[in-house]
Amino acid sequence: MESLQPKTAKESLTLLSDIVMPGETNPLNSLFGGELLARMDRACSIAARRHSRSIVVTASVNHVAFVKPIPVGSVVTLEAKVTRTFNTSLEVFVDVWNEERKTGNKIKVSEGIYTFVAVDETGKPIVVPEIIPETDLEKERFEGALRRKQLSLVLSQRMHPQEANELKKLFD
Repeated sequence: MESLQPKTAKESLTLLSDIVMPGETNPLNSLFGGELLARMDRACSIAARRHSRSIVVTASVNHVAFVKPIPVGSVVTLEAKVTRTFNTSLEVFVDVWNEERKTGNKIKVSEGIYTFVAVDETGKPIVVPEIIPETDLEKERFEGALRRKQLSLVLSQRMHPQEANELKKLFD
């Protein structure tokens, strides 16, 4: 088994670019939301796998924001990185960019936060390496991950609200 030495977020960086085809769009000629979710899941899965060097399964989609429609013919790039790990789970943040045809400028059109669990060949959860955030954005997302996890646990009634110390700090 590979060492559980901490890794940087950039080691999990996954970039996926693709073009939006007519068969992937809704009646307004924009990418179907479900199609984008599948692409986001794939990019995040690859990032989680790169970090953990194991099989990973999607545990939850914690957040998705469809900020702008993505028209047919667009070149879309998904950028996924592991933001934090928790024993056997990994939080992965994905940013989605649309490349303007004439200028080449990239505009953020969506983002999502997925959680994966690393498993062995029998499906049993396994421990994953810690993450070392380096950039300001990586540090911000790392810090927020614990609050997001606690909120998810409280909402699913797997944690009592009084135990959610990171969440309580927001209101103290």
